[in-house]
Amino acid sequence: MVHPNDIVFDGWDISSLNLAEAMRRAQVLDWQLQEQLWPHMEEMKPRPSIYIPEFIAANQEERADNLIPGTKAEQVAQIRRDIRDFRERSGVDKVIVLWTANTERFCDVRPGLNDTADHLLQAIERGLEVSPSTLFAVASILEGCAYINGSPQNTFVPGAVELAVQRGVFICGDDFKSGQTKLKSVLVDFLVGAGLKTVSIVSYNPLGNNDGKNLSAPEQFRSKEVSKSCVVDDMVQANPVLYGPHEKPDHCVVIKYVPYVGDSKRALDEYTSEIMMGGTNTIVVHNTCEDSLLASPIILDLAILTELCQRITFCTESDPDFQGFHSVLSIMAFLCKAPLVPKGTPIINALFRQRSCIENILRACVGLPPQNHMLLEHKMQRPWLSQTWACLAEPSCPVSSKKVAAQVNGHVCPASSGPGASHACLCADRDK
Repeated sequence: MVHPNDIVFDGWDISSLNLAEAMRRAQVLDWQLQEQLWPHMEEMKPRPSIYIPEFIAANQEERADNLIPGTKAEQVAQIRRDIRDFRERSGVDKVIVLWTANTERFCDVRPGLNDTADHLLQAIERGLEVSPSTLFAVASILEGCAYINGSPQNTFVPGAVELAVQRGVFICGDDFKSGQTKLKSVLVDFLVGAGLKTVSIVSYNPLGNNDGKNLSAPEQFRSKEVSKSCVVDDMVQANPVLYGPHEKPDHCVVIKYVPYVGDSKRALDEYTSEIMMGGTNTIVVHNTCEDSLLASPIILDLAILTELCQRITFCTESDPDFQGFHSVLSIMAFLCKAPLVPKGTPIINALFRQRSCIENILRACVGLPPQNHMLLEHKMQRPWLSQTWACLAEPSCPVSSKKVAAQVNGHVCPASSGPGASHACLCADRDK
């Protein structure tokens, strides 16, 4: 994997403050740490960015003093020039673009506007409704750069997804999963898995940073509400014994802007579940989430894992030709509230299932079998070791002895067999 120290940062912002001044305004870091970081941050200044007032809250206008002028097509062209300039000046091997800016309102998905790649590109040329985050996505895709959406709005309209697939460029999102939602995905998975029918989830968030200020506008709040509310859907649908075909918990999310709270977002949750004999079980959780500090390592993880996925190819028994991942990089679901997945793919929100996916892919890259946590060899009546030797000695043993060769970093690994043998080949070429 790429070492974090080898990452070079650059970016855009509608605010002209250099990163040291922005750090002081945000009031996230302790004063002593700010003093140490100041000389390193002072020279870092954001490039002008795209500002379309109707997509974010009106209270953000006072910050908007560093803007790219012109039409939407001209703005996309400027972003593309910025990406090329950064690549040339920094000498980096790859560029990955992340949207970490304000939550936008949802963009209408309409036939002829953004339902196909061609329509989306035409809409940009004609100056029709396209959100700033989607303009950045299009520019990144056209430059061959992976694009990650860290906010909840529908940046990846169908036309943007189609464009990424056509160009073979990774996209992933949506919305960084850092505090309350991550805990919710664990707790609801536990409750439903334990047979407790969760019927009501009420979440209350006082938040005082600029994200909270922007979310105080109804349309921007709606984007966040959607991404937070969908996090329990697959866990509910996975238990048809507890829930009917269209049944799901009442789920209410409230976000209030409280300036005094600052970046220390409060997350108050109440989970009510039906239990045996008509009883109820209620769990109330209070969580203080340092919003920005929890999101920062997720940004690094997303960039590092996305870059790694660009170097992985694999094959299966049914398709021996090596291939890469789908352009919609759904394995990043572990780090996102509302995972973007290819059409027809089931959405997984349960945190440990998401982590298991990443872990098993990384294990395959180094020639290890996947973890299934069954550990059957330790639960057998007779010792597993003697069973293994007996199977190897007996040709008619019913245990499958499929063999597969794996390529890791360009080297062929010996074929494996027996319990836990891998049935997929993966290649991670570190030289690329």
